Order: sequence, then C-alpha cells, then structure tokens
Amino acid sequence: FPFVEMFEQFATSEEQKQEFILGGFEGRRRTAFGLTEPDHGSDATHMETRAVRETRDGVDGWRIDGLKMWITGMHVATHCATFCRTSGEDGDAKGITCLLVPTGTEGMTVDEYMWTFNMPTDHPRMTFIDVWVPDAARLGPEGGGLSIAQSFVHQNRIRQAASSLGAAVFCIEESVKYARTRKPFGKALAENQAIQWPLVELATQCEMLRLLIRKTAWDMDNMPHKEVEKQLSDKVSMCNYWANRLVCEAADRAMQVHGGIGYSRHKPFEHIYRHHRRYRITEGAEEIQMRKVAAFLFGYLGPRRALFKDA
Repeated sequence: FPFVEMFEQFATSEEQKQEFILGGFEGRRRTAFGLTEPDHGSDATHMETRAVRETRDGVDGWRIDGLKMWITGMHVATHCATFCRTSGEDGDAKGITCLLVPTGTEGMTVDEYMWTFNMPTDHPRMTFIDVWVPDAARLGPEGGGLSIAQSFVHQNRIRQAASSLGAAVFCIEESVKYARTRKPFGKALAENQAIQWPLVELATQCEMLRLLIRKTAWDMDNMPHKEVEKQLSDKVSMCNYWANRLVCEAADRAMQVHGGIGYSRHKPFEHIYRHHRRYRITEGAEEIQMRKVAAFLFGYLGPRRALFKDA
C-alpha cells in the first residue's frame, strides 16, 4: 500500500497519520495522487501549479491555483494529494509541497475523465482555482514534497512489477495449456518449435525477473525508508520497466498462440495487454526508469559515485 507508507513516513501529526491510515483501511479515506499536469509529466519539478500562503478567517493556510491531469481514483477519492510549487525555481527539487485537498473543496473541479486505450477510466483532468486549505492539510515538510512523491512511486513501481510479472506468467501458462490441447492437422501445437521457443524465452525471463523483484522488495523492507531512493532506486526501476515490457510481450504471444480466439474478448489477453501497456508510461515512463538505471550504473547517482570520484 504506497499510501500507507507515505502517511507513515511523512504525516505531520499523529492525528493525520491515524486519520488517513486507519481511515483508509476502514474505507473512510481514499487519497488520489495529484502530481502530473497537462504540460508536465516526467518533468514533474517543472510543475506550474502554485500554492501561496494565505490566512483566511484567522487560520493560516494555502491558496492553490493550477491544473492537474491523470489523477487516478478521483471518482472515489475523499482527498487529492496535490503537489504544488511553493518556492524555488522551475526544475528545483526543493520547493514542492504536498497539500491534502478534500473532495468538494470550492474551486477544485474534475473537468473530464480521459478516454484511453483501456477504454473509459478513472483518470481525470482537474482544475484548481482559488482553492484554499489550512496548513493542517499539509503532508510532510514545506518544500519537501518531492521526497513524498519519490516514496510513493518507488512503492508503486515494485508493486506494478510484481503485478506485471504475475500477468505475464498467466499468459505463458495459458498458452502452454492451449498448445498442448489444440491439434491443427492432427498434431498438438506444442510439438512445433515455433510455438515452443518464444514461450521458453518468456518463461526464462519471468524466472529471472521473479528473483530480482523478490530480492529488491526484501531489500526495501530491510533498510530505512529514506535510503531506498539513494541505494535501490536503480533496482526498483529495473524491475519496473522490464516487467511492464515483458507482460506486453507475453500477452501478445498468448494472442498469437491462441489465434483468433486469443484476439477476442472471450480470452483475457487483449485486456491484459491494454491494462498493463499503460504501466510502461505511468509512475515514470520506461525511458525515465532506464535513465535512472544508467545514472546509477555510470556513477552519476547512487553507491557507485565513489568509483568515479576522480573521473
């Protein structure tokens, strides 16, 4: 549960922690994640949504103005965790603040739900005009919102990786079972190497990926939370981008093995492809994931920086 860890680590009070963690388990609180904007996705530090301090009726708070997009879950959310530039310059890591805006707050509107490859979805475009919340609605330190966003996406990336791996294995296993029983020309499909070899390669990648996901998740659980970004970010990205790519390959192969029925909605493979294809874009596009891996590999970030300190 990425939101549980987010509130456990960054809640500004015990009351806030109890409200959103226990309230989440009880179904009283559901938080949407308001980071992405129409003109800023991967470059989130260039966000244009602004929040400025403003006192209303003697209460210190924040006035928010801006646009957000792809804010998943707003149809059931009680709050939107809205990330705003509160200080600094565009591109600065510091100066972004997270504010918990209750659904129904005056000035916060859901303008439309976006149609996607996966059909109608719960991903809206939103507008914030003269939206005010008290300072008690702040999650984490003022100007420290990027750390909260990174915490969330690391938790979500490893979850996505495990989900995609499971779906990939399902596609492979269903294809194997079908190939053993389907007998065109009186001979099982499974006897053909053209059927065997692509599934062998996918199965091999799944086995290797499973170990990397489990090891990375174990490492995440056994180090201080704030060290994950410094020590393990590359491994999380490896798991994420490769699993999300692999499931698309596995679903595509399953459709091919099953033939016409595989392409139809009488089998789940086309839905698996449509659903998981988005994960190659969300939580950081796979190009962003690979850039993070490269930064760690070449020592620009992470534990290997010391190896290249004289370069």
